[in-house]
Amino acid sequence: MRCLVVGAGAWGTALANLLAENGHTTTLWAYEPDVAEAVTLHHENPRFLAGVGLHPGLVATDDLAGAVAEAECVVFASPSHALREVARQVRGAVPAGAPLIVATKGIETQRLCLMTDVVAEELPGHPIVALSGPSFALEVAQHLPTAIVAASADVEMARLAQHLFSTSAFRVYTQRDVTGVELGGALKNVMAVATGIVDGLQLGFNARAALITRGLAEMTRLGVALGAEPSTFAGLAGIGDLVLTCTGSLSRNRQVGLEIGRGAALADVLEGRETVAEGVATTESALALARREGVEMPIVQAVHRVLFERHPARWALVELMTRDLKDEQG
Repeated sequence: MRCLVVGAGAWGTALANLLAENGHTTTLWAYEPDVAEAVTLHHENPRFLAGVGLHPGLVATDDLAGAVAEAECVVFASPSHALREVARQVRGAVPAGAPLIVATKGIETQRLCLMTDVVAEELPGHPIVALSGPSFALEVAQHLPTAIVAASADVEMARLAQHLFSTSAFRVYTQRDVTGVELGGALKNVMAVATGIVDGLQLGFNARAALITRGLAEMTRLGVALGAEPSTFAGLAGIGDLVLTCTGSLSRNRQVGLEIGRGAALADVLEGRETVAEGVATTESALALARREGVEMPIVQAVHRVLFERHPARWALVELMTRDLKDEQG
């Protein structure tokens, strides 16, 4: 197929490279002209995926309108805060019937929409697939074994995405629970920030394990309230992505939490970063969504206090540990 990947960060570049390696005519749209030039001429993306050689057939462009007009399939990998505007820019230009695969993870801050909902609102009439799961872009680009999920209400479209991306090192499973898959991919970033804070405070492995486990319980509660299947959170897009992002050294969200736990201010941590740590923005939207749905999410609330209300990180952890005693399944 003729595929367009929108967004040339690490994840978008890794996905575009996979498609090119699978024999698809693939274009990568980059917001930054220097990134487009480096990918096309030098087969590398030193700005966002340094040290990885890209398929020589992969080309990049900074002309979004021109690229989308030729695409038979569009993959969105833009940062969550930019996704709506990017999708709006190509309204009317995407060929009729072209499937839209959403690889962006997050919850929109203002409208509290999931990323597939954002794309569906801006580009109605197209089949949509959510792509998520435990997948550091660098390891995908290095062909290390990875398994993720393609979720869609349209089973055939989920299978299409499965076959587009699957390789001997990149295994794609299909799913119907789009809401659960999307929430898993978004909320795990908040839990990764929390885990980084715990590690920064040097509170030990026991605390880390407790936080990951209780974080999964919070994610599942919100998911069920929004119509997701509880079992989804026991799968790749749930516990799989959660464990990876909370423990892996490549996790940008865990790194942000780690620096906060060591005493740095959020503004100082984020200053000068080119890559996006989605968990910071998602903390705000997740808390707003939980309040709207009447769902208790104490870890999300604690992270929000630390990041945005100048609440000392150690105090926030003490408050979590001294909450009213409860049944684990309650």
